[in-house]
Amino acid sequence: QSPMFGDYEAQRHWMEITFHLPPSQWYINTSDNDLLYWGLDYPPLTAYHSWILGAISHWLNPEWVALGESRGHESYEHKLFMRYTVLFGDVLIFFPAILTFVCIVYRVLSPGDKLCTCFLLLISP
Repeated sequence: QSPMFGDYEAQRHWMEITFHLPPSQWYINTSDNDLLYWGLDYPPLTAYHSWILGAISHWLNPEWVALGESRGHESYEHKLFMRYTVLFGDVLIFFPAILTFVCIVYRVLSPGDKLCTCFLLLISP
């Protein structure tokens, strides 16, 4: 039985669905997309992020996101992949967004104060 708890399986399943199904089927209940099993409930931009990660997952190991066959899949390699995608996403998107925000909103701060503000924003929960 596949797990019905935990963010790991939800994220893995969303990669499976978005990679294998056309966008027109991402949010509707079909034989390939059971919405009661971790139905995609995030906006399309997030779904396309899952699609990109699903394509990379499939390229690395198709078993990680095999449509209908990978439910509940857990492996050390895939967990490591998922963790690295979070770190990569933070470095690629979140960190530059914080830096841009601080540089625009706090223009009058010294470079050291801007760096300190960035650090404080990055470590806040």
